[in-house]
Amino acid sequence: MTATTTPEATFGVLPRADGSARYSHAGYTVTGSVNGPIEAQRREEHAYEAHVDVVVRPAAGHGGTRERHLESVLQSSLAQIILVKSFPRSLIQIVLQVENSPENDYVNTKLVQASLNFGIMPALMQTAVLALLSAGVPMRATATGTAVAIMHQDGAKQTMVDPSPRDIEKARSVHVLAFTSQDELLLAESEGDFTVKEWDLVYETARGICCRSRPQAKEGMAMLLDDESTGGPDMRQFLRSTMESKVAADLHWK
Repeated sequence: MTATTTPEATFGVLPRADGSARYSHAGYTVTGSVNGPIEAQRREEHAYEAHVDVVVRPAAGHGGTRERHLESVLQSSLAQIILVKSFPRSLIQIVLQVENSPENDYVNTKLVQASLNFGIMPALMQTAVLALLSAGVPMRATATGTAVAIMHQDGAKQTMVDPSPRDIEKARSVHVLAFTSQDELLLAESEGDFTVKEWDLVYETARGICCRSRPQAKEGMAMLLDDESTGGPDMRQFLRSTMESKVAADLHWK
């Protein structure tokens, strides 16, 4: 399939859920649904806060170790931005269904089933945040994420934003970082060999994509050149413009 160069999002794709969204970027398409706050079962009940349950379903087959790991990472991150203490003894369920993913001719999926899929983590995080916003779940902040790989080519080091599965296999190290709308680091997962200097470079690259502040709106070629200067799309502006379009559509009298 052809990877989308710019993020795309659609709200309300699942009418029976409290909130839902479909997100596409870098060859990944994920549909997410949110239900809650709802009554929690006794084994999932917390006396002073809501329990956040994240379910990741692969594009084909049943979920395995890799999906359980993704669920754990996402659950701990999303619980930090959701106002869980406002809903004691309740449950907020987030289901993320992977619909499409880029193909990789070099990877045998059976052999890497237990590894963490770094490429899809930003798409899962963004879909979950969009679905939470669609459901109207109170949050202290929104979040945006991106993946960055350190590549060594011809003796030179370079960073690659939103690497493909094939690039991830060739990369020296791969990193996934997420930041809140208050410029706080929310998630940092890394794999491979890297130095402190390389980590600082990855951090600044990811922060430039997730926390970029745009003083004035740009259109057409100006927006394209601005995205290329930092090596990736402006995720904060994407999230803001997507929500502005949704609110405008909801408030439009037909």
